[in-house]
Amino acid sequence: MANANPDDLRKVPLFAELDNRQLKKLASRFRERTVGPGTNVTTEGEMSGVGFFVVGSGEAAVNVGGKDVATLGPGDHFGELALVSEAARTATVTATTELRLLEIPFWDFRDFAHANPDVTWKLLQHVVALTQGR
Repeated sequence: MANANPDDLRKVPLFAELDNRQLKKLASRFRERTVGPGTNVTTEGEMSGVGFFVVGSGEAAVNVGGKDVATLGPGDHFGELALVSEAARTATVTATTELRLLEIPFWDFRDFAHANPDVTWKLLQHVVALTQGR
């Protein structure tokens, strides 16, 4: 698996304010992988890894409680709750096309977040917005 391209991470609002040095450091902790159409990346209610994902290319469907609730494309991300909790996944994310993903395990992200508290703050704001249905 190759490291992520910093330009892919620059598209993610969570990382938009990072400088080039921070983006390169963060990108070195992500790994790139490709999955085929129909592949479940995460499965609702299961402990399917502790990773956070950024869509590099392709599309994926997000399903909660048996209902499609969103479509993800380049620059979108999912799995942020896994960065702060090792709980079961809250949604099933399925590739609808070939999907190039950038993935970081929570322990690598945690190390980065400790050194970059501005990212931690943005993550907390994002998680709170999710829990409030925004």
